Amino acid sequence: MHGVCGMSGLVRFGVSVDNDLLKPFDDLCAKKGYTNRSEAIRDLIRTALVKDSWENALDYKTGTLTLVYDHHKNDLSKKITNIQHDDFDIIVTSMHVHLDHDNCLEVLVLKGDPNRVRALSNKLIACTGVKHGVFCGTSCGTDIV
Repeated sequence: MHGVCGMSGLVRFGVSVDNDLLKPFDDLCAKKGYTNRSEAIRDLIRTALVKDSWENALDYKTGTLTLVYDHHKNDLSKKITNIQHDDFDIIVTSMHVHLDHDNCLEVLVLKGDPNRVRALSNKLIACTGVKHGVFCGTSCGTDIV
């Protein structure tokens, strides 16, 4: 590790990257609107740290669960609602959107014991008739710089 630059605790370090990897990274940075590589790398580090904190979670965690489903299938709306009522205390809020006559989008914000959050997410995603489901775990913010 190299020394600290300035009073803010900012550390400057070097990274060796093959041109074949750097070019698409620079293109991605430009596409996403980063003004420099450093901010993009900081975001990648934060993402890796949040992912790691979820893999080793012992304390409360938060995240969003997104579901797309056909509400006509297997009385699915009722089943999803009943499952949510079983874990009402870890559901911070939810949003239900009618995408068309048949399909619904549901987004749940979850916060609580990481094992319960994962279990609820998996249970809802696994419901027959859910066309797509994805959980995105994030941090409560206190552990991210």
